[in-house]
Amino acid sequence: MRSITTFDIQYAHRFFGFQGEAQYLHGHTGLLTIEVEDTVDPGANFVYPCNEIKKTAWDVVRNFDHALILREDDPLLPAILAVYEKQGIKDGHPQNKMKGPAFKTELASAYPDCRLVVTKETMTVEGMIKIVYDLLKDKLNIAKITFTSGVNAATCEFPVGKSVDRCPLCGVALDENGVCPKCGYKK
Repeated sequence: MRSITTFDIQYAHRFFGFQGEAQYLHGHTGLLTIEVEDTVDPGANFVYPCNEIKKTAWDVVRNFDHALILREDDPLLPAILAVYEKQGIKDGHPQNKMKGPAFKTELASAYPDCRLVVTKETMTVEGMIKIVYDLLKDKLNIAKITFTSGVNAATCEFPVGKSVDRCPLCGVALDENGVCPKCGYKK
């Protein structure tokens, strides 16, 4: 069975080197859907609490919300960073509170202080799925991710072979010591 959680993400990007309207900087509202699969926990009676999926995933996903997403070789990148530097916002601003922890992977790097994500590949709906899965695959038992942005959509299913030990009181995954990080239950 699956627990399903969705996120609305506002972001700007462009397809550098693309011939068409998408080569220009533009914005989107994206809808990211994450499906987590496992057995139904008999104590809590659900696969995984959707609010806990949301908290776990939001730590990563919020770096994409209200962010500029550019490919690492895009000539706009140094220009934008120069403008941010000149404005004094490259290293953050007190009103920038929606940021997650910075990350750097093979596919993308997040610079949350300046609301910027730099990607190796052009940010498409397929690219977003690859990045999100890469960032969350060790935290959630993800069976499927769907990302819709404007009229574009993609979905990908992933193999789920593991079962996660969960707290019988609240359904949250137990840590490596068999302790629930939410309520303190010990296995």
